[in-house]
Amino acid sequence: MARVKRSSSRRDQRRKLLDAASGFRGTKSKLYRAAKEAVDRSLRFAARDRKVKKRQFRSLWIVRISAAAKLNGISYNKLIHGLKQSGVELDRKVLADLAVRDPATFTKLVETVKQES
Repeated sequence: MARVKRSSSRRDQRRKLLDAASGFRGTKSKLYRAAKEAVDRSLRFAARDRKVKKRQFRSLWIVRISAAAKLNGISYNKLIHGLKQSGVELDRKVLADLAVRDPATFTKLVETVKQES
């Protein structure tokens, strides 16, 4: 019989994949072929959803800014347009945070926009 010199790398690869599938139910966490398919599928979803997460957060920020803007008597698009014209370079994440945590500062920003227009 020929001598095998590849060490335990194959077993290590299988163990690594089964460890990645450790939280899956039934066969998907026990048998290599099913675990490989499940892990590959989960990695595809993870890659897709990292992009979706960015989209969802931007949407949330816009909703928060819009609600705070309406409380101050201005529409979202007029607020954003006014901020760009007045040279305020705050992104939507920061604006949404201001709207939630510091409404007084957000109101001052709205007032500067209203004065400019």
